[in-house]
Amino acid sequence: MLARKLMTESIGTFFLVLTIGCTVILSADATKGIIPPLAIGSALMVMVYAGGHLSGGHYNPAVTLAATIRGRHPKGEVVPYWIAQILGALLAAAAATFLTGGVSKAAAPPADVTKALLAEFLFTFALAYVVLNAATAKANAGNSFYGLAIGFTVLTGAFAVGSISGGAFNPAVAIGAAMMGLMDKASIWIHIVADLAGGLIAGCTFVFLNPEDK
Repeated sequence: MLARKLMTESIGTFFLVLTIGCTVILSADATKGIIPPLAIGSALMVMVYAGGHLSGGHYNPAVTLAATIRGRHPKGEVVPYWIAQILGALLAAAAATFLTGGVSKAAAPPADVTKALLAEFLFTFALAYVVLNAATAKANAGNSFYGLAIGFTVLTGAFAVGSISGGAFNPAVAIGAAMMGLMDKASIWIHIVADLAGGLIAGCTFVFLNPEDK
């Protein structure tokens, strides 16, 4: 059963990162264009619908952490999920680089580290908060909108702060993006720290606001 979950997480993360790589690298003006955010949000949405019933459709170490704190994910599966997600991201980075020819110039580090940290934290919190409420809350059990809500959260974040932090909101995505030259490799820590913190606080917030929803 765990193997099926991990394969699902790898597949979902793969197509999310592949979409990011192909649309951003091939976009003439990826930082201002409308196509990359729309494609990325849509890719996450469809993959959540595709794999949500098998693995929870996290495709994001921060979401896995939030779900674990919320009590909807086994603690012993956190690290395996993270490994599966990162593996999917790395494979996607290789595939996207091959398909597009890669970037001509690697991305520069964020102009303001403090702003990048805050932007990543806020929208990763928003993403994990939406996941927990739309996909795990008892009041919303059995709904058909959870994937749309999750995908649109990433879409919103990409438009809002993509130019500030790169708009990863996901450590696995950040690692994959760095491997493609879309993010500065030396700045990966920003996404790992801020995104995991966002997932952690989102999980704690959900538990605080929904003490009876266990």
